[in-house]
Amino acid sequence: MTNPLPPRIDIHSHFLPPFYHDALVQTGHSHPDGMPTIPPWSIEAHLKMMESANVQKSILSISSPGTHLTPGDDLARKALTRQCNAYVADLKKQYPEKFGLWASLPLPDVDASLEEIERAVEEGCDGFGLMTNYHGRYIGDAAFDAVFERLNELGATVFIHPTTPCIAHGTGANATVTNALPFGAEYPVPIFEFLFDTARAVIKLFYSGTINRSPKMRFIIPHVGGTLPPLVTRFTAFGALVPGVKPLEATVVRKQIEEQFYFDLAGLVFDDANGRGQLKAFIEGFDISYRRLLYGSDFPFTNNAAVVMLAGLMKGSLEQLFGDEEREAIYEENAVRLLQQGQIKARF
Repeated sequence: MTNPLPPRIDIHSHFLPPFYHDALVQTGHSHPDGMPTIPPWSIEAHLKMMESANVQKSILSISSPGTHLTPGDDLARKALTRQCNAYVADLKKQYPEKFGLWASLPLPDVDASLEEIERAVEEGCDGFGLMTNYHGRYIGDAAFDAVFERLNELGATVFIHPTTPCIAHGTGANATVTNALPFGAEYPVPIFEFLFDTARAVIKLFYSGTINRSPKMRFIIPHVGGTLPPLVTRFTAFGALVPGVKPLEATVVRKQIEEQFYFDLAGLVFDDANGRGQLKAFIEGFDISYRRLLYGSDFPFTNNAAVVMLAGLMKGSLEQLFGDEEREAIYEENAVRLLQQGQIKARF
């Protein structure tokens, strides 16, 4: 039977091989980010989801809590990162038309991350998947400048994924970390803290000057930017209004968003099939082009049935907001263009 859903490329899709599942359990992450359980995953289940939702290709990444599961355990973090990247690189070789990969990095270890970048490039990664923070060290931190310098040299695409907001105390062997969760364990972190941490990380990238220093890079922001959109005017204009606060050039920030940033549609971005909701507010409030939008399933944290249900909701909503050619771009063409631009090995 013909699938009623339009064909699509899924750039926000996760893998949890058995060894990663075991590592989560062994390090106390049986309920990652306060979620009820670790979702089941297998290659077969992923391919079944792709068939159900008419996904032509999935770009796989490790979700939160990432590969840095125990603060201070550098060897375990480095080994797990390498194992995950090697696993999905092999999966891409087995199914080159079905799978791609956003490679993980063993941050906050900068030297190990620089080594892993080269290995992942050699293995054919499509870009890199970074957490918003690494046990309290947010991307955009000056400590990570060398990593972003190398990623910019490569013209890399970076997919940013939220994780539990943290606060780092001290450095070195005496460093400690506390979760920045005012409500404690009352709510699963992904409900709203993920969206706040996404905004926090992106604002840090702008304020730190990382975006200015990375003109060759492209950034994918999940869940239609989280809570970033309503904050754009505030964090760009604040310095011009309040003496002593670092000013940002609003026109420059908007230009960088328009040229270097993409936003995926994973999650609950529509209130109903009539187009109302988060995405409509974003594109109409900030004149965001359909060329910057990408499909994302968030499988398996969103299960097969929910992926199909949300895809149906998206189908109706996008028909209310965009024309035929624009919808085709959102579902596939934008991702194809982005993946072609990010072909790192072709540059050497």
